Amino acid sequence: MSALRSDLWCAAFVRRHNDLGHMCVVLRRGDPIAGQVWIEVDHLDGSATLFTPAPMASRGEDTAGLVFQRRFARVEPAKVRERIAQEAKFDPDFWVLSIDLRGDDVGIDVVA
Repeated sequence: MSALRSDLWCAAFVRRHNDLGHMCVVLRRGDPIAGQVWIEVDHLDGSATLFTPAPMASRGEDTAGLVFQRRFARVEPAKVRERIAQEAKFDPDFWVLSIDLRGDDVGIDVVA
């Protein structure tokens, strides 16, 4: 099975969360077909979490869907923004989605 295009995956993610009442937006548009997807979570308590694509070796058998790793968990938002800015210098084709969510369940596959 082939992977879903990045633009379609991002559109579905944003729509699903907005339908659930979570504020979710695209902060940065990347390559529509194969751009990496990063997810920034604002926990509305002064902390933020950043999810980035998991390394291929940690994904196991599931190579078709997007699988994430938790890069930062409940840190200062400036640290997350700094890491995103650093990546933008290296890879201009990645996507950044931002979601306001009080809990920790973003509804994505996360490696341990």
